[in-house]
Amino acid sequence: MLRHIPSPLQRAVAFVAVANLAYFFVEFAVARRIGSVSLFADSVDFLEDTAVNLLILLAMGWSVKWRSYVGMVLAGFLLIPAVATLWTAWEKFASPVPPEPWLLSLTGLGALVVNLTCALVLSRFRKHSGSLTRAAFLSARNDAFANVAIVATGLLTSYWASGWPDLVVGLAIAAVNADAAKEVWEAAREERRQAEA
Repeated sequence: MLRHIPSPLQRAVAFVAVANLAYFFVEFAVARRIGSVSLFADSVDFLEDTAVNLLILLAMGWSVKWRSYVGMVLAGFLLIPAVATLWTAWEKFASPVPPEPWLLSLTGLGALVVNLTCALVLSRFRKHSGSLTRAAFLSARNDAFANVAIVATGLLTSYWASGWPDLVVGLAIAAVNADAAKEVWEAAREERRQAEA
């Protein structure tokens, strides 16, 4: 019996899923310890990226029509971190206590390394499988931008002891995730139109 050999795209997506899951645990633990909205938002995003990549792995061999449906589901997944961040930010608005700045920056830097690696691995495939790989690539790319902002927030907080930079960056991460969800939804709808034409 012939064994199925994973394609380069399948291997890339599997690697990204594992890397995201591993760093979720790191970032979530630090976010809880130092009370950071931006790290919390980013950690939930790592978990969401794990789910996105696992769904992509499952749906890769499906028809264009069914992949478009999965793309629409993924658009919903991309909104989860945004909603979770808004909830966390709401709780901190009354008393924006600054998180520990150096731990914030170091954890953000680790996340940046993970996300840049994932974006690089996926960049070769961002035009393949339509909305699915587009969702994975956009997630990794947007997360890298968010991580730069988190590192900067830690540095700013070390000079200006305020919780507001962390809150602002957390809300900005939520906005970026909402925009990525819109892009993936539009790509999935276009795929469905083409499949039905």
